[in-house]
Amino acid sequence: MGYVNGLKCRECGREYPVDPIYVCEFCFGPLEVVYDYKKIKKALTRKNIEKRAKNLWRYRELLPIDGEPQVGLQSGFTPLIKADNLAKELGIKELYIKDDTVAHPTLSFKDRVVAVALTKAKEFGFDTVACASTGNLAHSVSAQGARAGFRRFVFIPATLEPSKIVASLVYEPHVVAVDGNYDEVNRLCSEIANKYKWAFVNINIRPFYAEGSKTQGFEIIEQLGWMAPDNVVVPCASGSLLTKIWKSFKEFKEIGIIKELGTKVFAAQATGCSPISTAVKQGTDAIRPVKPDTIAKSLAIGNPADGYYALRIVEESGGFAEDVSDEEIIKGIKLIAKSEGIFAETAGGVTLACTRKLIEAGKIGRNETTVICITGNGLKTQEALNGHTVSPHYIKPNLAFFEEVLKKIGH
Repeated sequence: MGYVNGLKCRECGREYPVDPIYVCEFCFGPLEVVYDYKKIKKALTRKNIEKRAKNLWRYRELLPIDGEPQVGLQSGFTPLIKADNLAKELGIKELYIKDDTVAHPTLSFKDRVVAVALTKAKEFGFDTVACASTGNLAHSVSAQGARAGFRRFVFIPATLEPSKIVASLVYEPHVVAVDGNYDEVNRLCSEIANKYKWAFVNINIRPFYAEGSKTQGFEIIEQLGWMAPDNVVVPCASGSLLTKIWKSFKEFKEIGIIKELGTKVFAAQATGCSPISTAVKQGTDAIRPVKPDTIAKSLAIGNPADGYYALRIVEESGGFAEDVSDEEIIKGIKLIAKSEGIFAETAGGVTLACTRKLIEAGKIGRNETTVICITGNGLKTQEALNGHTVSPHYIKPNLAFFEEVLKKIGH
């Protein structure tokens, strides 16, 4: 039984059928999936959810598919970790990490959105999937697309970290490295999508793809004991993850899964690519595109597609935005690692460093429950730490040499 009513323009409200389209033909606004919440309220309860397999499809009535899930049956339901050591370091009472560094199969939250996008691509009858990516999306489309039997094309900026490029190549898709930044890659992909009948997950399948991000929000509420947190801090590239986490919270309230929703939503960006943060701080609703210059390449989208909507949600929820330097990002990565044993990619360093700033500025209360979203694994961005970690102790295979090391470290 389907629970999707159709697509709707987020600007003019014009309605469309469920098709692989993504912009309104009248005002060129983005399209979004619309659900029959009355029907969902009868079908989706806490008890029903708790009986299901621990993957992202446990919330399937709130995801835009018609039949059974076909991709990502092991994806989602990542840990929500109570980070007491980190909370003490930051001087707050209660902190949780939504840890998508262990997402299956490619160690980032993109596995969620791709599972939904490829299931929908199968329903639409596509045989080829593609994407524009700063790395993580390319990995997931390459991996999950391989298992699902699709022909795959992934388009990336040629300046991506070598380890991120290898992490796509291993699945043997067609990798196209473009001489340009992400925004230029995305423009090229839009032209290709208009000519070839491929499922570009973040272009013509985008309305369905983006809905997969909601599962992170659903899980946060379930793992907190069916409660929404006081604060959630979300890294922003296009701004889509932030908008969908907020949508997931509102949907759970709409269908009665939670009774109260007082969450403040905070946007985290790198200073070298901070169009959303800048707009929030300036109190304007105009997103000014920038040329990215940051080590946080997974967040390096200078013209964010959902930036305006992210601004509105930050304002609506009573949140704020912050941005941090590359130096602060590295310190954030190392702090998460040494305090909680979690190796986050550069986007995680952004999120933690911004959280620290928001706490120190009084934007996040020290006695409140805060969740930070860590969206990818540090194994993907090891290059960022070159020259910023201590060196190993090199010794000969002799006890005396080892004991010299103990003396040096003051043991």
